[in-house]
Amino acid sequence: MIDFKTFAHLAAVDLGPPQPKPTSVEGDQMEASKVLWTSDDGLVEVGVWECSPGRFTASRDDNSEICHIVSGRVTLHGPHGAERDVGPGELLVLPIGWRGEWTIHATTRKLYVVHLRPEGGAA
Repeated sequence: MIDFKTFAHLAAVDLGPPQPKPTSVEGDQMEASKVLWTSDDGLVEVGVWECSPGRFTASRDDNSEICHIVSGRVTLHGPHGAERDVGPGELLVLPIGWRGEWTIHATTRKLYVVHLRPEGGAA
């Protein structure tokens, strides 16, 4: 049998006390997260993250990220002025090399899957 993990009740996962978001540029944002699973090689991490309203910068220089929005609403601001609104039940992918900003309109919780680039791997 193949081992696998399931993650139910993501809205109820206790993330612990929120902390100031270091990359916040507007809104005095607070964030909290909890890692749910890490692969044996350390290249894949699954967790839950939550952030209060405001705006922050983000980059995916060394990893890609898949996000499933559990609750809240965000606007992602990508390169060259591209924007996309994302809400509950939607999934988004941030490939290696993505840079931009997130505007959190209402406290947002997401399930994330981060895949790190292996040492020496190409972009």
